[in-house]
Amino acid sequence: MAQPKIYQPIHPDIAGKLLDEYAAFHNKHLAHTVPVHEIPWDPSIRNTPAVLGGSQPLKVGGIKDYSLSKCLVRVFTPEGEPPADGWPVFIFFHGGGWTLGTIDTENSFSTNMCNRARCVVVSVDYRLGPENPYPAAVEDAIEALQWVYSQGKTTLGIDPARIAVGGSSSGGNLAAIITHKAAALEPPIPLVFQLLVVPVVDNTADTENGRYLSWKENANTVSLVPAKMLWFRNNYSPNKEDWTKWDNSPIFAPEESFKKAPPAWIAVAELDILRDEGIAYGEKLKQAGVSAEVKVYKGAPHPIMAMDGNALEIGKQLVADAGAALAKAFGSA
Repeated sequence: MAQPKIYQPIHPDIAGKLLDEYAAFHNKHLAHTVPVHEIPWDPSIRNTPAVLGGSQPLKVGGIKDYSLSKCLVRVFTPEGEPPADGWPVFIFFHGGGWTLGTIDTENSFSTNMCNRARCVVVSVDYRLGPENPYPAAVEDAIEALQWVYSQGKTTLGIDPARIAVGGSSSGGNLAAIITHKAAALEPPIPLVFQLLVVPVVDNTADTENGRYLSWKENANTVSLVPAKMLWFRNNYSPNKEDWTKWDNSPIFAPEESFKKAPPAWIAVAELDILRDEGIAYGEKLKQAGVSAEVKVYKGAPHPIMAMDGNALEIGKQLVADAGAALAKAFGSA
């Protein structure tokens, strides 16, 4: 009997570094699949999970969708009675390279944050490329923030003085951008925290320009390989001249803007090409006098946050760590 073809082998460069639990899952479930960036694009690809191995959503007090002008938001409310001033609120942006993902993509993470941090979670179903390229996602992110701030107290029962933002991968990019946008609005919208998981913060990065060692060091990683990252980038932001704009690459935001940013918790994966730009973003925050905790998950590649089911203990650990950091920021730990 012929063996199925292997399209995504584990390269010798990382085989000795990769967590055994990830390698086992990869070889069983992922190695024989064709990478998404190597097949013809069809929007229906979004109907299948971008990452396998996730947990089921947790039970929360309530879930309701709301329509903004160009996108939906999904609101998760905790069980029980809200604090006297209203629930703290976490605005979340899912991952998927600004190309993949839907309103359902990271329901599990949203419910985990809702329960672990005792907060309302507003998950934003921002528009995606290639149909809606940059800056559509940024515009949706800003609208979501303004909606939460202006309407959230009456509509959602939240405390507008306790707003945090966060996201995973491309969603981490949008969350970081929103911290700078919030400070630049008139009047500014105060944010208490940012939670960035394996974020994209520099869309000029590649294996050749030497800005970040991890792009070259992890060029033969699993999951988010350089070619896939560039495919995502070009779907979302096809005009190269946009890549240095700070609402595309937030690491280029002005120094004064970094000084106004909220405290941060940043998770990066050791075997991710994005590792060093996430670390560099944390350093820029620290240089600006902003508290920033950066945690490196050893032996892990890019997608571990969404692999917190029975697949990966390290995925469960990241979700628990994120929930603890958010709860601490809200004072609900």
